[in-house]
Amino acid sequence: MAEQTGPEIRDDRAAGKLSAYEDGEAVGVIAYFVLDGEPAGLVAVHTVVGSGHEGKGIGGALVREFYAMAGREGVPVVPLCPYAAKWASRHPDEAPEVPEGLVERAKTQLASHPELY
Repeated sequence: MAEQTGPEIRDDRAAGKLSAYEDGEAVGVIAYFVLDGEPAGLVAVHTVVGSGHEGKGIGGALVREFYAMAGREGVPVVPLCPYAAKWASRHPDEAPEVPEGLVERAKTQLASHPELY
């Protein structure tokens, strides 16, 4: 069996959290929501890595998996999170550009649902 490199990543769609775990401990998370309408999308709102776990590639692993998850679902990612947006600009081969109009739709949906912040 191949040894896993990097954190274990789990999606909790109901809670809007993609979480990274090391040795059973939550060490990072992307808070996100599903964009309403057509086309739908996944919107990254915040990426947080726990104190003491920075610099280990956890944030990048989370964003990479977020984009991969969206790709498997056939929907685009809207990276409202500054970290996710910066990661996307550095990895254009893994992070397709956001279709026109989705950023504004995502910002509007986020503004009307403050609980998503």
